[in-house]
Amino acid sequence: MSNGQIIDGAAYAEQLRQRLAQHVSDLTAAHGLVPCLVVVIVGEDPASQIYVKSKGEQTRAIGMESRTIRLPDTTSEAELLHLVDELNRDTAVNGILVQLPLPKHMSSLKVIDAISADKDVDGFHVVNAGRLAVGLEGIVPCTPLGSLMLLKDAVAKNNDTLAGKHAVIVGRSNIVGKPMAQLLLNQDCTVTIAHSKTRNLAEVCREADILVAAVGRPRFVQGDWVKDGAYVIDVGINRIQIDTPEGPKSKVVGDVDFDAAKDHARAITPVPKGVGPMTIACLLNNTLKAFCLQNSLPVPDGV
Repeated sequence: MSNGQIIDGAAYAEQLRQRLAQHVSDLTAAHGLVPCLVVVIVGEDPASQIYVKSKGEQTRAIGMESRTIRLPDTTSEAELLHLVDELNRDTAVNGILVQLPLPKHMSSLKVIDAISADKDVDGFHVVNAGRLAVGLEGIVPCTPLGSLMLLKDAVAKNNDTLAGKHAVIVGRSNIVGKPMAQLLLNQDCTVTIAHSKTRNLAEVCREADILVAAVGRPRFVQGDWVKDGAYVIDVGINRIQIDTPEGPKSKVVGDVDFDAAKDHARAITPVPKGVGPMTIACLLNNTLKAFCLQNSLPVPDGV
């Protein structure tokens, strides 16, 4: 049995924001330019509203310019695509993010495809996916990027290395599973992508030196699926109801049964305060990277 180290994603995200703030300050002083992120939100989805507000606050806090464009859910797809085209051509805008989910009458794929790959700070554009796949410089989706940062930090703290390790990723989405696999391949891991149709999933997971859970099902990965000494990255954010003496309450849990898994893992991310805080921090990271690439400036180390 291992005594699992808890990977503090909130603390790491704060350190990352501090580093980014210093880079932004240095670049602004040297070149008189300020990176600009534009977030477009369509409709009144409550969770999206909270998320967009947080993005704006964190963007401004590190010295970047933040613009939020709010559109009613009656906006047509053509009108949204026209706005994206205008933002693509605006040289003062470095990053464009269209908040998902979109209203049902819009195609998310079409909208994402319309964003310039150079300004696609979510890293979802097919060109950025292709760049990642062949090992070229590009913009990497925020959640996998943040997961890799936390994993590399945990491995370094254990005087360990990623190279040669067997990584199992449970989940094959374009947003997390597939880019996470590519990132770990680029770190010289041997990678298995598992999913709901994988036979003997528990046995596959028990082979993992690195186990990434991104399946979107609460506490799906059981404690005895985790090999002793494995690194566990839990990407899941699931809201469940639990009974308390005061009555039913809502609780956020991951895709891993944390209490059962932590005794096996060498290091593990909790939920909340694990991977979650890294997502917006990496959005800021991607905006700075896009700004540097668009202005032919060197990308700072670690960005």
